[in-house]
Amino acid sequence: MTKWLAFLLLIVVLCFTGCSTSDNSNIAEDQILESDSRAVVIKRIRSEDLPALESIKPWQSDYGPGLKLTTAHYEIFTTVLEPLMLRRIPGFMESAYRVYNKQLPRPVKTTRKLKVYLFANREQWENFTNSFAGEQASLFCKIKSGAYYLNGACVTYNIGSKRTFSAMGHEGWHQFNSRHFKYRLPSWLDEGIAMLFEISAYKDGMFYFEPAKNSYRLSALREILIQRNHIPLQDLLVMSPGEVLAIDQAEAVSAFYSQSYALIRFLQEAEGGQRLANYRKLLWDGLRGDWALNTTCKKIAVDRNMPRTVEWNRAVGLQLFKDYIADDIERIEREYLTFCRKIVRE
Repeated sequence: MTKWLAFLLLIVVLCFTGCSTSDNSNIAEDQILESDSRAVVIKRIRSEDLPALESIKPWQSDYGPGLKLTTAHYEIFTTVLEPLMLRRIPGFMESAYRVYNKQLPRPVKTTRKLKVYLFANREQWENFTNSFAGEQASLFCKIKSGAYYLNGACVTYNIGSKRTFSAMGHEGWHQFNSRHFKYRLPSWLDEGIAMLFEISAYKDGMFYFEPAKNSYRLSALREILIQRNHIPLQDLLVMSPGEVLAIDQAEAVSAFYSQSYALIRFLQEAEGGQRLANYRKLLWDGLRGDWALNTTCKKIAVDRNMPRTVEWNRAVGLQLFKDYIADDIERIEREYLTFCRKIVRE
């Protein structure tokens, strides 16, 4: 559980600014690759004509020999040199981008590529974090395994392909909505959606996502239902990860994330998807900045450099649910819990 608590801690969405690091990709490629093992890797990856990969070239970083992979929407800087994983990374990120867009009634366009840093080991990741995260570096370095989103970039290291892609899919959603949405999302919505991208399967160079097979979230949800320790819906809608983690109770942390995951699935799937249009309208209005918020809440919603306070999350989380989904919380909670029991049985 300690490992997963650390993973959960890292999914708090933080400030949205530009990012920078050592990128000497303008150095002549032939000069870099002379007597460099990357030459073999680059040749092999290029020969496979991967559907999502636009280019691959050396990346001279301060953290180890690396590669820069470019796709339609991403620049991926990595020191991972394993061909099996490298050939899947471009397809994973582009598949995730496509599914992020499917949360909306119509897709948005990314004009400036999103940055991802994937390191081969924890030592490289910590060295990068110490220079990249500033005053927050010590907090991130307490993470046992996983990824984080900061300064416009997703930053992770190789913890095995399955878990690495799970973390990248989750953090990639935070990156996507922070880039495109005028308003930041309340925690139940932001974290609940991010968990839809934790489980995926590979096919023909691309990935498809399977939120219904997220056994970790479903197992936690099942235990909560068995023990009857679920968080009441009205309380769930006003919670934030920081608030839950502050009380240092593993059960509360598990309940918040598993129930938020189930709530998003409920809005998308229950009763043949009857609430899906309202769910997408909620997101679209957040993207455009059309939520009916008071002046104070609007200011916090727009400015990513301001902390998302507990009070703001409490005010906005419940209000938006009532405005877009249903104002009869007791009735909708009964339907939601019925759906939760259904998906853990399945």
